[in-house]
Amino acid sequence: MNSDRRKFIKKVASGTAGIAVGSSVLGMSAKSYARIIGANDRINVAIAGLGRRLGAYYQPIALKESNVNLVYLCDVMENQRERALKNFSKHIDYKPKLENDIRKVIDDPEVDALINATPDHWHTPGAIMGLKGGKHVYVEKPCSHNMFENKLLVDATKKYKKVVQMGVQQRSSDHTIEIINEIHNGVIGTPYKAVAFYTSARGEVPKQQITSVPNGLDWELFQGPAPRREYTSETWDYNWHWYGWDYGTAEAGNNGTHEFDVARWALQVDNPLHVDAEAEKRHFPDDGWEMYDTMDVTFRFPGGKIIEWDGKSRNGYKTYGYDRGTIIFGSDGTVFINRNEYILQDRSGKVVKNSRSASNEAGNALGGGGDMSTAHIMNFFDGIRGKSKLTAPIEQGAITQALVHYANVAYRIGRGFDIDAQTGKMLDQKAAALWGRDYHPGWEPKI
Repeated sequence: MNSDRRKFIKKVASGTAGIAVGSSVLGMSAKSYARIIGANDRINVAIAGLGRRLGAYYQPIALKESNVNLVYLCDVMENQRERALKNFSKHIDYKPKLENDIRKVIDDPEVDALINATPDHWHTPGAIMGLKGGKHVYVEKPCSHNMFENKLLVDATKKYKKVVQMGVQQRSSDHTIEIINEIHNGVIGTPYKAVAFYTSARGEVPKQQITSVPNGLDWELFQGPAPRREYTSETWDYNWHWYGWDYGTAEAGNNGTHEFDVARWALQVDNPLHVDAEAEKRHFPDDGWEMYDTMDVTFRFPGGKIIEWDGKSRNGYKTYGYDRGTIIFGSDGTVFINRNEYILQDRSGKVVKNSRSASNEAGNALGGGGDMSTAHIMNFFDGIRGKSKLTAPIEQGAITQALVHYANVAYRIGRGFDIDAQTGKMLDQKAAALWGRDYHPGWEPKI
């Protein structure tokens, strides 16, 4: 039966099982079809990375209509694994296996799909390992650490012909889909500019100090593809985001990805022609934060369209009245969109429609998910089965992710630069030198 089930899922994902997108197959109702599939439709899932996104996975894993089986909980930190098992026990009535090493999870032929929620530097390497191991992959944002990985992951997806969804969950938000469709149908005339923003009041970060590796942490495996160095305090638990470029992609990658994605989706643009960035560390000058905490970016696209990014990591002033969101300007009106609502105004500024969603997805709070994440992950499951089109296939996610890399590179070299809108190549010698990164020998991602 296990062999039959795996053959079925493989056929579905490759489109050879005769499954059409929609609710019927060969004239059968969805209900009749579900009875025929039975247990063969169940997807065996592993989660790698059990940190602050863990809460996003409880509901989509536990829902009966998801029809998935959680096989592994994997993390390089022992207490993360134990915490995840305890928390999942409130949602499911069986015990998944606990594993330290993502490679062992991928080597298990019973695993059909991998949810990759590891730190940023593991996203592309882990996803490619999963693809090479025959797994479908849900990869949290940012899908890549740099432009080299960004292209490589798309190429790997094409080569291994698996389903890869990027974790930009607002793509599965009903109210966002509704207003984006209206924008595309001309509700604000011709959209020409988007302002994407994120405001938080993150506090002081401890300075890194060489210290002993915490009990239960596999520091070697945490580093994985990154260059080796001694362990420094506070690194493994979230602050890797701010401690240089070995592991993280700064706030643009951490939160900007989501808003860039909505802006690009609304404007229907791909690669920009030019990027300019002004960014600096402006708060707690003597703390351990090693990159910018304040950033203003302008992307210029073909057709005269513009995306601006206003990122304030440690100044909680709500310039636009909200902690995050995207404002779309059109020739005949304006739309504000965030995770909970949209506000449509005409050109004079009069509110035409204010549509609040029932969504409970968090704005800038750490540690959870919500119904938007649930819908997005369930869309991934249905994408594997061939029952739905992905809302955020990696081919689209990678285009959004490139904006993050362009912004970060512009900050790192201290100047803006031109971009080939057809290929995405950075047309600046200093920028091009940051296309990729150094890897620990033997850990270079390859397809």
